[in-house]
Amino acid sequence: MTAIKPLPELLINQIAAGEVVERPASALKEILENSVDAGARKITVQLQQGGVKQIRVADDGTGIAKDELLLALTRHSTSKISTLEDLHSITSLGFRGEALASIAAVSKLTLTSCQTGQSHAWQIQVDGKAVSQPMPSSLTLGTILDVDDLYFNIPARRKFLKSETTEFAHCDEAFKRIALSQPGVEFVLQHNGKVRRQLRAGNAAQRIAAVLGEEFSQTAVSLDEQSADMRLHGMVALPAYARSSRDAQYFFVNNRFVNDRLIAHALREAYRDVLHLDRHPAFVLFLEIDPENVDVNVHPTKTEVRFRESRALHQFIFHAINKALALPNQEVKTDESVQTTRSFPAYPRSNQARPDIASQPASFYRTLFGTQANAYPVEPANTAPVTQVAVKFDQPVAVEQEQDVHPLGFALGQLHGVYILAQNARGLVVVDMHAAHERIMYEKLKQALDRHEIPMQSLLIPVIFHADSLEVAVVEENQATLAQLGFEIAVLSPAALAVRALPTALQDADIVQLAHDILREIREYGASQVLTAKRNEILATMACHGAIRANRKLTLEEMNALLRDMEITERADQCNHGRPTWFETSLADLDKLFMRGK
Repeated sequence: MTAIKPLPELLINQIAAGEVVERPASALKEILENSVDAGARKITVQLQQGGVKQIRVADDGTGIAKDELLLALTRHSTSKISTLEDLHSITSLGFRGEALASIAAVSKLTLTSCQTGQSHAWQIQVDGKAVSQPMPSSLTLGTILDVDDLYFNIPARRKFLKSETTEFAHCDEAFKRIALSQPGVEFVLQHNGKVRRQLRAGNAAQRIAAVLGEEFSQTAVSLDEQSADMRLHGMVALPAYARSSRDAQYFFVNNRFVNDRLIAHALREAYRDVLHLDRHPAFVLFLEIDPENVDVNVHPTKTEVRFRESRALHQFIFHAINKALALPNQEVKTDESVQTTRSFPAYPRSNQARPDIASQPASFYRTLFGTQANAYPVEPANTAPVTQVAVKFDQPVAVEQEQDVHPLGFALGQLHGVYILAQNARGLVVVDMHAAHERIMYEKLKQALDRHEIPMQSLLIPVIFHADSLEVAVVEENQATLAQLGFEIAVLSPAALAVRALPTALQDADIVQLAHDILREIREYGASQVLTAKRNEILATMACHGAIRANRKLTLEEMNALLRDMEITERADQCNHGRPTWFETSLADLDKLFMRGK
């Protein structure tokens, strides 16, 4: 074995570069963070060949003094921290003092800077080993960093880089992350001489729209929640905008982009009720937290963090997102020039008074389809349902006002026994009646279970069915759990069970199949899990059994009652599996289909 000896400084830097500078995007991230820490108000990035040939970053920050240029390229030299106490309360993006030294060890680097108050700029150059002395240069303010021929002196490492297109895509992602976290800074990105992004300084909403696009902004809801020393704000997309990949997920802690398992789990849990199968949510969120309660010195890339109060943070994020998704208020573009707001009124969800949804629709229809606009007589409960209607789109003012009150409008009829067609002030609404009713029942069951008062309906004639030994054992051992879920099931013999009562909302379900499913889930998860971690899954099963089935004919009164229930139900935009429950088509879009006005 050879003797122990210290490694050369160049080799140390090249080893460190393996962690800090994985690819051009890694170098770009570190340089951009330095520009932000320097107080830059405009940052311009120029890339050649995906950043492999050149990364050039120019900013108008405070600059670096002549006698500090060499120190800037020395490992563990930084202006961000100086004591152990500083390390425990970091507010800057950079602080480790190794990024520039690592980059300089694997590239041809030129650093030009003019500090505020200096008469001219100074420049130093590094070719992987030798470092020049500072020399005068022309620059009025700020810093320009040129990184050329990345990994020119480590050919084996350079071979691991991907195609120009792939490397640029990674650089673009690093650029977007920094740009999202600094909406007050102007950013420009060029690649091979072409401007790819030009982001003017503005507010967070404007920057999010500029980076993620108008589609995200129009299908997302804003949130701003505060608890103790934590604040969470930003935008979360509604489940209908869910993606097949995680390419639109941005979470920042004190303006630092992070990948954290705790945060990811809280977000998944918040979306679990409304996200379909393998789809992924989209969001741009900013967590502000006391720097002393978060450790950012976990990994050289600084994208991993640890939190002092992880459980409290998890609950805070979960409830904030859950609240934002529960009562959506979404801007929907209905034509090329007009934006309207789709907002479900926040009617009380308890047993307090709520708008009448039983007698109003039938009388309203006579006005809607061409009779008197100034009267809404209440019809007797046994009035025959309307089966054919003649739709008029030029509604009286009073009707338009009524439609504005109800975002989902009023029913026109059913399509193939599956969809409800309704008319609101903006155009046509199509509702998947099973999916919508399933969500309504699911939310009602959750509320009832939380209050420990799921209403039960005793059956005049118990429903007897064949059961295997495991199902019989589940019934014998879990009577309390079944009662909490609203079921009374008795054992008649080693091979027979009888359902004597079930939740009132599920009285029209296939009782035998429902009982089999409930017993199976209790057997698989266990009683304690059914009422805690797996509570929502079993309630979703119950709701699916109780929801309106396809091909069931509804009266107009029943359709409108469903629409009104949707408007007062949390998360009514999606069913329990994350599928949309309704969509809207504006009159302007319909006019385009029929080429009206052309």
